[in-house]
Order: sequence, then C-alpha cells, then structure tokens
Amino acid sequence: MIESLLIANRGEIARRIIRTAKRLGIRAIAVHSEVDADLPFVTEADEAVCVGPANPAQSYRNVEAILAAAKSTGAQAIHPGYGFLSENAEFARTVESSGLIWVGPGADAIAAMGDKINARNLMAAAGVPVAPGTTEPAADLDAAVAAAAEIGYPVMVKAAAGGGGMGMGVATDEAALRTEYDKVRSFAERMFGDGSVLIERYFPRVRHVEVQILGLADGRVVALGERECSVQRRNQKLVEESPSPAVSPELRERLLAAGVRAGEAVGYRNAGTVECLLVPREPDAKGDAAEEFFFLEMNTRLQVEHPVTELVYGLDLVEEQLRVASGLAPTFDPDALAPRGHAIELRINAEDPKRFLPGPGAVTTWTEPVGEGVRVDSGYVAGNTVTPFYDSLMAKLIVDGRDRAEALERARAAVAAFEIAGPKCNLPFFAELLENPEFLSGDYDTAIVSRMR
Repeated sequence: MIESLLIANRGEIARRIIRTAKRLGIRAIAVHSEVDADLPFVTEADEAVCVGPANPAQSYRNVEAILAAAKSTGAQAIHPGYGFLSENAEFARTVESSGLIWVGPGADAIAAMGDKINARNLMAAAGVPVAPGTTEPAADLDAAVAAAAEIGYPVMVKAAAGGGGMGMGVATDEAALRTEYDKVRSFAERMFGDGSVLIERYFPRVRHVEVQILGLADGRVVALGERECSVQRRNQKLVEESPSPAVSPELRERLLAAGVRAGEAVGYRNAGTVECLLVPREPDAKGDAAEEFFFLEMNTRLQVEHPVTELVYGLDLVEEQLRVASGLAPTFDPDALAPRGHAIELRINAEDPKRFLPGPGAVTTWTEPVGEGVRVDSGYVAGNTVTPFYDSLMAKLIVDGRDRAEALERARAAVAAFEIAGPKCNLPFFAELLENPEFLSGDYDTAIVSRMR
C-alpha cells in the first residue's frame, strides 16, 4: 500500500481523502492556497504546503508548485480529487514521469474521454448506445447548420472539451443554433482552450443516470450500481440518489453492462463514472413503455456524489482507489457485489435558494446533523470563510435507509437540523424539494428544478 499521499485539492474532498488515508496509516499531505490556510483539511493533514495565492491557476492548478510540494514532502503518490487537475491527462503523465504514483486512470484513458466527440466515437465502436450526433467537430456555422438539419431539431450544442455541465446550449431552430454555436464556441475557447463544438440530438424530457465503474489492478472492470442525478440547476447536479427510482432490473442490467464495456474500451483503471441520458419512450399499442439510454460522457475521476454508492455497497471508494493504484486486489469480491438499501446526497452550496447565485461569506454558525443513517462530508466549520475564488460547495449531506422512504424521512430531519449562518445557503431549497410531490414520487426529470422555480 502507498505510504504517503499528497492530495492535490481542497475543501471537503481533500478532507474526505485525508480521512481514509489516516485510517489506512498513510501519511496525508495537503496543499493549499493562501486564503485556505485555516480550513479543516489543512489542519487535519499530517503535513501541509502552501502552493500559491487564491487564484486557482497559481495554486491548485499550478503543476510546478504541486510537484515541488510532493518532492519536498517525500510524497509517494498524488490523489487529484475532482475538479482542478483531476482530468488533466498531461498532469497525470507528468506525475508518473516524475516517479510518483497517480491515483486515477491512465493518462491515455483521460485523454481519450476528455474529447466528447472522440469519446462518443469510441463508445459507439464498443457497442455503447450514443445519441444521434456529429462524429467530428462542426468546423464552422454552416457545418453546424447542416448537421442539425440531418439530426433534427431540437439539438444540443456542446463544447467538445467541456465537462461538468459547462459549455452547452440548446437550439430549437436554425436561428437559435446560429446564436448558440457562436456562444458555445467562444465559451469553449475561453474556458478550455479548445473551441471545438459538437451537435447532437436534444431530448426535452430526460433523466440523468450514471454508472460507477472501478477498473481493478488485475485488468477487470466492475460496475458498482447506478446513481440518479436529475435534480440539477444550470446543468449541474444538486441531488443524487442510488439506486435510481427510474431504473428497472432489466434496464439496470443493460446500463451496468454498458458501463463495463465503456471502461474496457479504454483499458480503464481506478474509479470512473459513465454518465448517460435516460429517455422515456411513448407507450406502444399494448400500453407498455420502455426507456432507452445514451452515453453522455465519462468522468475519469472520483465523482462528487461517490458517497451514495459507498453507502449502498458498504465500500470506501477512496480506499479502493488507493488499492488499485498500489496494485492490490479490492476489499470486496467482484463476483459477489450486493447493494443494499437506498442513499441520497444533497449538495449544500453557498448560494441563495431561489436563483442559486453564489453568496460567499464568513461562517458564523455551523451545526451538522447527526443520527442513524446521516453522514456529512464538509469542508468548513464555524469561523472559516467561504471565499468567491472556488466552487460554492460547502458540504454534502448524505443519508441512507432500508428503502427510499426511510432515506427521504432521514433527509428531511437532517436538513431541518443542519444550521449554517453567514454565507447564503441552499438548505431551504432542499426542505422544499423533500416535500415536492414530483420528487417524492420518484418520477422526475432534469427539468424538475425549473418547474419549482
């Protein structure tokens, strides 16, 4: 097993990784920006190194500073968490060429899945369903218009190098496409340094379901169930649950098999997620309705929502990541995976609960809920400050129960008991959601938040 680990991240995920590292007797090394010096992940690490000012480009994305910190502290391995450099293939290569262990998939797999068009083509070749769309970038507006005419409106205009719900727009006709194409291309060039754009079919009513995969040290790829991620604002997730209330046993079998095929197609190792769109079909003449699903993207890292899978499967995914990176077998029998119960995660963000605009500030009150089936992965405590330099995520409230009804009951109680003052907070939104008949029924889609607002 790895003996010393540098966590190239911050906040709740850094704290989460440190917790597992310490349990396993691994020396945990944190890196931090100047403004994060007093956050819990810094004080809880065995050693901490400041890598630059608040600007992420000068700290958490500063490859030279992070590698220098690894060298000065004698770190054996680097865990990137999520965001920042976690899906940067060049960083992964640099880490490994420096003689360090990269806790994640190989750089080739990251690169293959980082380009949305290349990923779509690879998945189609592997027999994973993909939505109708372009097989190469739309080189200019005329090419985009021609592709949309062939695919049929409405279409989604997407940045090929995008991710995390960023760099996307919907066009219902050619006039809208002309506007969205320029907008997405400009955004992609600015944010990702790559203005490539793809066009694919847009489905007005859709669910977002993903499969957790784990590529083992022996070369096998296993699927650890699915997660429902359809409660979103601005194409970014707010709530995740497992198992999905929309997935039947037959559909689950197909989904998980597709997830495994996706991982095998790129020789995947370590933890990753295959994200899919689940599209309901109209009932046939007999009144039977079925769902079809399409590959959306693969996230070549640990997901924010990994705790719901951990609770349903009784695993520590960070430990499994470290074991794979160390060349060790998993803690579980891949041929005898047995999910149990139901888990739900709520992302507690520093944003107002109506328009979801960021609202950073000093934390004056921070009281976490406790009780059976309640877990909180947090990045802050009272006295800290949520700054405007990073993502607004403050904590993740995760609950589990014997079934969805019990998990929902525990979620309502936990939300009521969670006290945060200082920054703006979206806890009131979750209190509303957990009483919403559509959400409670389990029959909801990615437009549920817009219907609530």
